[in-house]
Amino acid sequence: MIDKANIKMISLPIEVSLMISTTSTQRYSFNAIREEAINLVQIGVVALNQPLRILFEYLPARQWDIIESELELHDYLLRDRVIDLVGEPDWDSD
Repeated sequence: MIDKANIKMISLPIEVSLMISTTSTQRYSFNAIREEAINLVQIGVVALNQPLRILFEYLPARQWDIIESELELHDYLLRDRVIDLVGEPDWDSD
């Protein structure tokens, strides 16, 4: 459980705000990374044709090694495209 007192809002370029725990040492799971990528695509700050390394602009720097390792465990490299991770967009929702 994340202690809400240890969470701060940060402002990112193009006015994107994410909640990042300041005390969590939780390992990013593959599904959590994928969900974060989907959210960033949906709000329009990350494009499907960009390399996965773009995610590092929106995720905590202290977690980069862990995130990269988790992606590699699932056969993804930082040069792979975001679309490879999130899949094709769901056009039925339009």
